[in-house]
Order: sequence, then structure tokens, then C-alpha cells
Amino acid sequence: MSHLSLQPRRAARIAIVPAVLVPALLVPALLLVFAACGPGARADESAATAEAMAHATALSKAFRHAAEKATPSVVVVRSEAKAKPAARNRQQQRQGGGENPFKGTPFEDFFKDGLPEGFDFGPHGGMPPRSGVGSGVIVDAAGIVLTNNHVVEGADEVTVELPDGREFKATEIKTDPESDLAVVRLAGAENLPVARLGDSDKLEIGDWVIAIGNPFELETTVSAGIISGKGRELGSIRRAKFLQTDAAINPGNSGGPLVNLAGEVVGINTAIASSSGGYQGVGFAIPINLAKWVSGQLIAKGSVERGYLGVSISPISSDMAAKLGVKDKKGALVTEVMPGTPAAEAGVEELDVIVGFDGQPVDGPRSLQEVVERSGIGQKHRVAVLRDGRQVELSIAVKPLPEKVARNGGGLKKGPGVEETFYSEEFGVEVRDKNSVPEDAYTGFEGVLIDRVDPDGVAARAGLGPGVLVRKIGHKAVTSVAEFAAAIEKESAEDGILLQVRTPRGNSIVLLKKTE
Repeated sequence: MSHLSLQPRRAARIAIVPAVLVPALLVPALLLVFAACGPGARADESAATAEAMAHATALSKAFRHAAEKATPSVVVVRSEAKAKPAARNRQQQRQGGGENPFKGTPFEDFFKDGLPEGFDFGPHGGMPPRSGVGSGVIVDAAGIVLTNNHVVEGADEVTVELPDGREFKATEIKTDPESDLAVVRLAGAENLPVARLGDSDKLEIGDWVIAIGNPFELETTVSAGIISGKGRELGSIRRAKFLQTDAAINPGNSGGPLVNLAGEVVGINTAIASSSGGYQGVGFAIPINLAKWVSGQLIAKGSVERGYLGVSISPISSDMAAKLGVKDKKGALVTEVMPGTPAAEAGVEELDVIVGFDGQPVDGPRSLQEVVERSGIGQKHRVAVLRDGRQVELSIAVKPLPEKVARNGGGLKKGPGVEETFYSEEFGVEVRDKNSVPEDAYTGFEGVLIDRVDPDGVAARAGLGPGVLVRKIGHKAVTSVAEFAAAIEKESAEDGILLQVRTPRGNSIVLLKKTE
């Protein structure tokens, strides 16, 4: 304390006494120093503070304006599901003898076959009534509400409540689980407040947004944040690339709008990334441009018709890109072309890398899927592919996505006995003929089976293991051990080779290359 008390007195002495002794030329400079510490400096400081306050007030007004524009069209969506008998197994579900009691909950994936043995809900073993609360946004004055599929899925009755207190019963619910979107048509509604829909393609990381909804049943709650990421993928929703935001999103916000500062809806709040079930700084919203397309089809046709090429695709690793001559790992690698599909008819080949569709660049599999699904059905589309290092232009007439796309499943069982094999020490893999397997999981596909891999070999490091079917080495099909041996002995682990392989989950492309 004593040291601090001396500083003002010392400064006073320096300021007053030497000023009498300095040359006249220094007087103007010192006067400037004193002026900087005087009323003018305080005025400058006050001006800077006032300017900062003005900016903050302007931003506050922008948030207020956006909220005032959007909140009248944001609704509470209440869903009710009646008690039902619970299915004891999947066969009962198929026969209509009950419903999986975990349907629509996080436990559905764990109990796909219904109730576990010895487990009952209630005295009669049935599924109890369920209720839920979410959010939605009015997109048509005649009474059409856009929300999430998971908010209304499985509901027997849906009630929508407006901010002004009016309530409406849902007369029709159309859903698209693939994008987690739904539209609800209200009974007896007219002249409802409608949200303005923006353009989510114009959003940039760092843009201000507000999330509006009913978290924890706290109606018409507004939280602010920025767009913190774009093009995010969530495994549970296969047909959407999400906006990421740090605006607080909590249970009950689902289906509500993400709004820009102009009061336009730019996304539909859908999910949070959380270890606790509550807000932890990361939320996700479906871009409104996708929601417009999906909801338009649901309203017009009751379902969503998506375009279909008929290929299996995968992302491209750095090593794979170098091998295929692809820059920046951009594009979607074709791992399988289904016969009789638009891709097959247009001449798409396995190992092609699709890099463009109708002039739009393709960054990866999800990017290609998005643009193809929304493309005109039955129309010709220009597709750019890289094939053997050169670009090829193809014309493809997109067809509707089949309702049921075949999914191969099942395990692989090996038969006893000793079969002819071939072992490549360089690649650390041994194969045998496919026909040595009595119960074939790969009916309709030719190739050789991997019998074993060296634990530290090239094949093992690439993720291959016993039971994988090798169909091609590069572009060359291998249907026997002899063909595999002849093809692989011409290759080098230093340069790397591409294997087209198949597992019970489908086709993929694997690069075998030494990394040491």
C-alpha cells in the first residue's frame, strides 16, 4: 500500500518542476501529452464507448427483430400414443400382433425384436401410453406445420398449440424418416401466421442465428448463436447434411426453426450432441432448402420420390486418391454398379470416381447422394467421372429410388477339408476358391475367398480378414485361385494395388500398399 501511495506524488513532482526548466521547443510537445490526458481524451474514450454501445444495441435490435418476425409461426407439437399390446418377437410384429414398445425411443435399436424375455410393461405386459412435446413451424396459412419425424412418429393423436393460445388437432401426418422431417395438416385452420423461409445455401460459418422452440416445455424460448459448421453427417439420419450451431438446443426444441437475423427460417432444429442429454454447445439443424424439397413432396404426393443411379459408393482416402490420380480426395468412388440400373445403362464402371453431376462438383458420397436424389426423374443428366486418370463425360437418365433396395446379409460358414490355396508373402494374404464354401453368402458374385492374413501384413493393415470375397484386382476379375495368383504376382506392394472386395455388407474398394 505504501508503494502505491507514493506514485501520485512522484508523478506530480515530475510534471510540475521540470516543466519550468525545459527549452521552449519542448513546450508544445509536453502540452500535447497533457492534452492527451485531459478532457479531450476522456471525450474520445466516451465516443468509443458510445460507438461500441451503438453496435451492441444494433445487434440487440437485430435479434429482437428476428424473434418478433419468427415467433408467431412457431408452435408447440404435442403427441399422444395409446397403450398397445407389446410384441414378444419380430414375427408377432410382422403379423400385426403387437408393437415394439421401444419404437420411437433410443432403445429401439437395442430391442428390435420387441420385449426381452421375462420383461413386462404393466400388469398385462402391454405398451403403456406415451406422450411427447416438440416444436414446429407453420409454412402454410391454411394449416400446414413442418416439424421432425421423430416428434410425431408413432403418435395416435397430435395437437398443435399456437403462441396466441389457439389449439388445433392434426387431421393428416406425412413423414419422411430418411430425412427426419414431417408435415402436419391442421383441422379447421385458416389465416395462420406463416414463417418466411430463407436460403440455407447462402449461410456461412460465423453467421448469427437464433433457435426458437419449446425446450423442457418452456414455450417460445429463443437462444442465440452462430453457424459453427456445415455439411455435418449424423449416422442415424442418412439423407441429410446438417448445419451445426452453438445456439442452445435442448429436448423440446426438435422441429422448431433456426432463424437468421432477417427473421427467415434457415433450418429445422433436429438434434444435439450431448453426453448428458442437455445442451453442451453443439446442435444440428436440417438445412431449410432440403426441408423445402422434402415438405413440398410430402404435401403434394404424401411421400418423397428420390433419384437413383444404382451404384455403391465410398469416400476416397489419401492413398487411394494418389493411386487413382484424384486431387484433394474429392469425389465418390464407385465400388459396385448394379445391373439394369441407370448407371449400368450409361456405362459407369467400378473404380470410376464421380467428380461432377450436372456441372456441380461432387466432394464425396453424401454430396453425390444429395444432388442425385433431388435431380429430375427420367431426365438426362451429365455425370463427370475420372477413369484411369482421365475425365469421362457420361449421360445418365435418373430413375426413382426403388422402395426396397436389396440388402445382403448373413454370415459365412466354412466347410471342412483342405482346398487349393495361394499365399502372397508380399501382401500377407492367402486365398482359396469360393466354391469351397458349402453355404455361400456370396451367391451371384464371383471371386476368391481370403482364408487368412498375416497379422502384421499389408492386407491386415488395410482391414482385410478371413471370409472376405476378392472379386477383382484392379479392373481384372478373378474367379479362381490360379487367376488371383497370376494377377497379384504382377503387382508390387511398393506401388500398391486396388482390390474390389465384397463382404456380407456390400462391395468396397481396398488399397493394399506398404506404408513403411
